[in-house]
Amino acid sequence: MNVRHTLPGDIERTSMSIIAAELAERNIILPPEHEAVVKRVIHTTADFDYAENLRFTSRAAELGQAALRRGIPIVTDTNMAKVGVSKPSLKTLGCELHCFMADPEVAMLAKEQGLTRAAVSMEKAARELPGAILAVGNAPTALLRIAELIAEGLRPALVIGVPVGFVNVEESKEILFAACEACGVPAIAAMGRKGGSNVAAAICNALLYAATETLDPSARGWQ
Repeated sequence: MNVRHTLPGDIERTSMSIIAAELAERNIILPPEHEAVVKRVIHTTADFDYAENLRFTSRAAELGQAALRRGIPIVTDTNMAKVGVSKPSLKTLGCELHCFMADPEVAMLAKEQGLTRAAVSMEKAARELPGAILAVGNAPTALLRIAELIAEGLRPALVIGVPVGFVNVEESKEILFAACEACGVPAIAAMGRKGGSNVAAAICNALLYAATETLDPSARGWQ
């Protein structure tokens, strides 16, 4: 067996070429403004269902990139998603990255109020970073709380809603997306059961790479 494409940049470029070819074979034509996000998620998951289940509000990817160029922070619902977001790209743009799930105050309030830490962590994000990008890859309760906060006046720069699972997952995405559309909040959501922290990180990275003009790995210093 011949093993080729062993350098990181070459592997990524070849993977993206394979993804483009398979999308063409499936007669799937991606809107240009969504292409970087959809391909990055497929690259992360090897799952072509995301070409059809990722939903975008009007200009969501464009507005997300613009927010990142302004140095808007990102808040994730899990440390796993936080770990997966490109630190060099964040540094280039001067963006901070936060996850409040392990915050002692969040744990205390969640216990006192009978809520999940994910929901309370979004309340903390709303108080301390009201215009942040909120990236949720695990907790439907986080999405439901964000939807309530949007109805109360919160205006995040972008909401990424891609939790994975079986309980309240599909419903939370539908509720979140409807709230965002109604209030003019940019949103990217993976409708249905699929998603995860890796998908949330992949969407953040696609937007970061687009914002820093480093979609090609050679622009990130990869061979």
